[in-house]
Amino acid sequence: MHIGVPKENLNTETRVALIPLSVDRLTKKGFKVTVEKGLGQNIQITEADYVKAGAQVGDHDSILSTSEIVLRIRKPSLEEVSKLKKGSIHISFLDPFNEKDLVNAFAAQGVSAISMEMIPRSTIAQKMDALSSQANLAGYVSVVLAAERSNKIFPMMMTPAGTITAARVFIIGAGVAGLQAIATAKRLGARVEAFDTRPVVKEQVQSLGAKFIEVDLGETGQTKDGYAKALTPEQLEKQRQGMAKVCSQSDIVITTAQLFGRKAPVVITKDMVSQMKPGSIIVDMAVESGGNVEGSKVDQEVEVNGVRILGLANLPSRVAVHASQMYSSNLVNLLETYWDKEKGFALRLDDEILKGCLITHGGNIFNQQIKDYYQK
Repeated sequence: MHIGVPKENLNTETRVALIPLSVDRLTKKGFKVTVEKGLGQNIQITEADYVKAGAQVGDHDSILSTSEIVLRIRKPSLEEVSKLKKGSIHISFLDPFNEKDLVNAFAAQGVSAISMEMIPRSTIAQKMDALSSQANLAGYVSVVLAAERSNKIFPMMMTPAGTITAARVFIIGAGVAGLQAIATAKRLGARVEAFDTRPVVKEQVQSLGAKFIEVDLGETGQTKDGYAKALTPEQLEKQRQGMAKVCSQSDIVITTAQLFGRKAPVVITKDMVSQMKPGSIIVDMAVESGGNVEGSKVDQEVEVNGVRILGLANLPSRVAVHASQMYSSNLVNLLETYWDKEKGFALRLDDEILKGCLITHGGNIFNQQIKDYYQK
């Protein structure tokens, strides 16, 4: 089977979908792999590295039109979808809840589209869970960016000139990104506090050495896939009131609250920002999906009364070498799961993982959750 890996269509995307080590694994399975010229140049992977691993080098359009499986990170343009081979498989992040035209284009083209953010959060699918692998790195990057921009150091220090107190870091949301942010801030020596609407994560937060902030919101919880449930407007307001005091005492606040397939909730209002100390830093990790912070802007640093709000997008690309390594491994694990020595790569439509992430197949929308969403 022929796998094609085109370059991403965004100049700001420095990750690659497949690294040479993964190419080697796939070619040994019997796959033929073609990568676009210059694919790995942003992370110092040469064409010679890919060729040595067993890949061929091709151009963008021919990869799209001849490949039986197309691997990439970002969603394609509508024009690119029209160039895909009928019956081929396209695998990438697709944002299917917000990309109805794109999903319909895949169906019309007869392409089986797999959305990597729809991989179920189950034990068996963990090795292919790209959403978690990239969020993990984003959590790390958010703390490093905040530390670089802060005018304070993180650790407590005993010096001849006196004691320097530890920076106070407040993490809002203790999912994969939030937990990594907690761990990173603790390693740097900060005093870390965290909040999440799901009481079940309290133990995880405390195991990393952070203090769990409790706000009585009544009935909350998480979905079957481990995502936080949406709060009512009343619960959101109660949450903001409970967090306002912690924010005002914090040197750094990192927000990670996202709702799968929906606009991110605003958890820090302009009023809460106005109560924070000048010189404080806020990192809005949800800026690409609407933002958790009033006033944050995509790929901008905004200053409000001396408080800097970082709304930097695509945080995993800032550590593109390891982000590529992890995403590439996620893809290979997915492909190997459905690889058969005799049949080759075959989609098993009754498989629980594919029921979650296969969006289109056979000229139709296959995913029931997306079907139901579009019919609302």
